[in-house]
Amino acid sequence: MTFCFIFTANIKSVADILTYSVVDLQRITHLSIPDVQHLQKAAAVTLQKDKKLTALQLYRDKDGFPTQHQKLSLGCSILNNFLRGGIPIVGITELAGESSAGKTQIALQLCLSVQYPAEYGGLGAGAVYICTEDAFPSKRLQQLIKSQHKLRSDVPLDITRSIRFGDRIYIEHTADIDTLTDCITKKLPILLRRGQIRLIVIDSIAALFRCEFAAKDAALKARHLQSLGAKLHHLSTSFSAPVFCINQVTDTMKEADSVLNHLGLQAKKVQPALGISWSNQLLMRLMVSRTQMTAPPPHTGGVLRTMEVIFAPHIPPSTCYYTVDLEGVKGIDTT
Repeated sequence: MTFCFIFTANIKSVADILTYSVVDLQRITHLSIPDVQHLQKAAAVTLQKDKKLTALQLYRDKDGFPTQHQKLSLGCSILNNFLRGGIPIVGITELAGESSAGKTQIALQLCLSVQYPAEYGGLGAGAVYICTEDAFPSKRLQQLIKSQHKLRSDVPLDITRSIRFGDRIYIEHTADIDTLTDCITKKLPILLRRGQIRLIVIDSIAALFRCEFAAKDAALKARHLQSLGAKLHHLSTSFSAPVFCINQVTDTMKEADSVLNHLGLQAKKVQPALGISWSNQLLMRLMVSRTQMTAPPPHTGGVLRTMEVIFAPHIPPSTCYYTVDLEGVKGIDTT
């Protein structure tokens, strides 16, 4: 009887069962809550292929689980130290912030950093840059490429000159969610299997969802976000390729601000877009902002910006200053 209900509910695979909440499954299958919970548990057991591991086991056995500890360098030693080595190579890292905060600058620098050999913080492969709103900043990329020998003084000059940076960044423009999904499910696996790329950048993740879904479509938008997150996680885990998503921000409600202030907590004026459905897909969330101050020497003339760790499994909430100049993104040592 259960399989009959599942068939009529248009659930075509075991994995589809886990994309629905208990309430949704009860509604579309007409099963009792205990039966739905039993069904989800059976689906989870069926899909569980690997032996369960504790966080302590992963931490102690660094040689046995290298991808859990390897990071992708940001191309700056100060920012790398701040992020405990850089961006995790398995999972989705989000960078949220207002316009002109430096989000695209950081994403471009990661696209160059990933091409360096592993001993210099890279992954020895290229990147794919998916644009969902603005045209790809080709002119700025060329400026960064020409300045790599200055920014990456830690890398021997002959290695920097041997890398053809511009030839290893694949650019894709997507105008709707269907095109984005098609790119993720069909195009990216080909590049990943060939070893041509090891970094996926989406700039930005919120643009398409804000355009295609109204406020009344919150439930449908949440399911699309969960599905997109699952696809990105699958690629990241299968190919040890970090996913770096730029996100927009939205203003916080005044009522929420007053509650936070009443509790003695600092209220933020903005928060990342897309809500909790998307937040649950992330391994690490960073927020950047642009201040009204000028960076101290030797960063004379640059605008001071802040990078904040909102949540991460290996880093406590913390803040670092950085600036952007012709050579790229540079952290500021506040000590």
